[in-house]
Amino acid sequence: MGKYRVRALAIAAGALLLGGCGERKQEMAGNVRVGVTCYDLSDTFISELLDCLRDTLARQEEISVTVRDAAGSQRTQDDQVEEMIEEGCRVLCVNLVDRADPSGIIDLARKHNVPIIFFNREPVAEDLKQWDQLYYVGADAKQSGTMQGELAADLIRSDPAIDRNRDGKIQYVVLEGEPGHQDAIIRTESAVDTLKNEGVELEKLSWQIANWNRAQAQNRMTQMISQYQTQIELVLANNDDMALGAMDAYGKTNYTESEIPVFFGVDGTSVGLEAVAEGRLAATVYNDKEGQTEAMAKLIQAIISGQGMEELSFQDDQYLYLPYDKVTKENVSLFPKK
Repeated sequence: MGKYRVRALAIAAGALLLGGCGERKQEMAGNVRVGVTCYDLSDTFISELLDCLRDTLARQEEISVTVRDAAGSQRTQDDQVEEMIEEGCRVLCVNLVDRADPSGIIDLARKHNVPIIFFNREPVAEDLKQWDQLYYVGADAKQSGTMQGELAADLIRSDPAIDRNRDGKIQYVVLEGEPGHQDAIIRTESAVDTLKNEGVELEKLSWQIANWNRAQAQNRMTQMISQYQTQIELVLANNDDMALGAMDAYGKTNYTESEIPVFFGVDGTSVGLEAVAEGRLAATVYNDKEGQTEAMAKLIQAIISGQGMEELSFQDDQYLYLPYDKVTKENVSLFPKK
């Protein structure tokens, strides 16, 4: 975890100069325009990542940044991209609404020779191969699921009380991000497969879509509690917000602590890290937003200047992946909070 101690010092110094990742900034003045559009700013992780991207790009005085919120509409995002190109943006950073439908954006950018950095929501590989000026910055979804499964397996082995009914199996439910989303599917499959490979016998009670959203997760969890009552021993959520929503649902019940399952998330958002520190969320998997925004900033600079591409650690010439990290109560203090 030494890298996080170093990073924490760097972030603290940056916060004194820039106001920290949490402070929203207006459009920055500069002579090179960069356009950013995200699928939904109400997503906690995306909001925190964009705060960090603003702060990271603020160190490059020649760059101005415009951020747009597509609010869950691919059509809106397509229009935003067209507008930002017309406004003279030389690089686009796109967090896709629909990862399977980037063709309109790609065609428009290619026509005007404006490179695109896709981030967080990975396009289909065939789409990214349409043009050599398309890039992706993010993380390996399988790794996040594997780590979540390992964290859950470790806790189950160390605490026999999690198997409340003593049947030798862990009754579990899943809160998945959204239909067809690659990260959601892979996180779920790899978490469950890892638990099984670790020797944990599982019984799936239910699987619900909650669209990465805390309120929706609370509603879905309330329905599952009504159906299964105290049978649920483990909740696997594709992100922290959904894990917290599940916990909110249990907060509305009269169940004792011994009747409440253990919860696991992904992303390491500020609220997720706080829940881990307080012992309410068993663990999460840290999605390195600081590393991702630094990689995006270096890639933007390389695109603009035409220099430095060789210094970036690409996979297949177009992908920059940052690793996840496991977060538990024992090491949560090493991870940066908003």
